[in-house]
Amino acid sequence: MKKLLFLLLLVTAPARAEIYDIGELDLKAHHGKVVYLDFWASWCKPCQESFPWMNSLLAKYPAQDFTVITINLDAETQAMHKFLDKVPANFDIYHDPSGRLAEQFQIEGMPTSYLIAPSGEVVKRHIGFYNKHIERYEREIEELL
Repeated sequence: MKKLLFLLLLVTAPARAEIYDIGELDLKAHHGKVVYLDFWASWCKPCQESFPWMNSLLAKYPAQDFTVITINLDAETQAMHKFLDKVPANFDIYHDPSGRLAEQFQIEGMPTSYLIAPSGEVVKRHIGFYNKHIERYEREIEELL
């Protein structure tokens, strides 16, 4: 019975985030998918609220058509890991301690998210995360799928 329970836990446990160096990010590899690209930091309170929602998106939309990619901007890796211990992620995380990619995307606030069409074109930008806008965020995703 214990063995069966253990196997059941392994099968039903959510996937954990993989953490990569920002140099490994290749958005072109996701061409053909809708991409929700999110920039965040450990000190960002709205980021804590957005993570459960982003996890739910992965369960809601088919993996072959949609993905969530996040970019952490903490200078200290330890701060990022401490955040993830409290607020787990089921999506890939790229660490950009220098803020190089954040500069390219002209980040103005935390979190900042971009909705990227299957063509690779950025079609929406959201500064901040607001639970009251979740329906709109999901409608924007669904229009692209």
